[in-house]
Amino acid sequence: MKFDRLLSIVLLLQHRDLVPARELAERLEVSPRTIYRDVEALSAAGVPVYAERGKHGGVGLLAGFRTDVTGLTTDEARALFVLASRSAHSALGLDRALSSALRKVMAALPAPHRPAAELTSRRILVDPDRWMAPSRAEPDLAALHTAVLADRRLRIRYRHSGSTKLAGYTVDPYGLVAKAGVWYLVADHRGRPRLFRADRMPGVTVTAAEVRRREGVELQEVWDDLRRSVEARNDEVRVSVRVVADRLDMFTRIAGGYFTGTPVAGDDGWARVELAYPVLGAVRHLLQFGPDAEVMEPPEARAEMARAAAEISARYT
Repeated sequence: MKFDRLLSIVLLLQHRDLVPARELAERLEVSPRTIYRDVEALSAAGVPVYAERGKHGGVGLLAGFRTDVTGLTTDEARALFVLASRSAHSALGLDRALSSALRKVMAALPAPHRPAAELTSRRILVDPDRWMAPSRAEPDLAALHTAVLADRRLRIRYRHSGSTKLAGYTVDPYGLVAKAGVWYLVADHRGRPRLFRADRMPGVTVTAAEVRRREGVELQEVWDDLRRSVEARNDEVRVSVRVVADRLDMFTRIAGGYFTGTPVAGDDGWARVELAYPVLGAVRHLLQFGPDAEVMEPPEARAEMARAAAEISARYT
């Protein structure tokens, strides 16, 4: 995370006069070019950091500058203790380390801020998992976490959606991303960004070859591009559905991930909802709502629902 890296740079510079940019890059696992961009960001934020070019140059802080957690405001202290579900840290093998780190931060906070921080940690919880999410195979995230930190190319076995066979890939990892309770490996394959679900990856091998990431490109940038490409697919099927107004809340909880806009309530007891599915057959997902939801458009989606209903009727006849 960029914020963590910026803070790490400041903390490292507090103990030395000048640190070579290449050394900072190696310690923080980024490129020297990224370090220089971070120096510019710190300077723009008011941190007295500077860079000296040349053989004996490096990055440094003006004498006398210091920062520590005692400078935190009450709101900043609270923000540190608003935690996402600890299951994410547990999956990475970091749950005990997280608890230890928070105890240390709590001990370092100014006494007036401790009650607010402690109360916040007990009163606010963020759980990123969806309601009634189906159970799925738990990936070995601890091993995958270690693998992506090795700065080596990875050889993975991967099962694509709808397939029972495993495909093999050699990839250059940028890191791991947790999205709505699902973990993904973000990596380049043959120089192009790819997304791999961790729970479809039964095998990961760290090779001896150094990672070959695109220079100056970070995890956040690659993830943003991949997320936009997924959300902007041109081959998706747009479906217009009318839903009984009294069932709209339940419909939203279950099908909300496919919404393309806000439902519009009518005066006839029905609400109109626009959805997008990756393939035509996926509209059968709406059968679970029975007569409380009706596909209105397009005609091919209505036909698909009619075929599915006929197949179900024939099964039970």
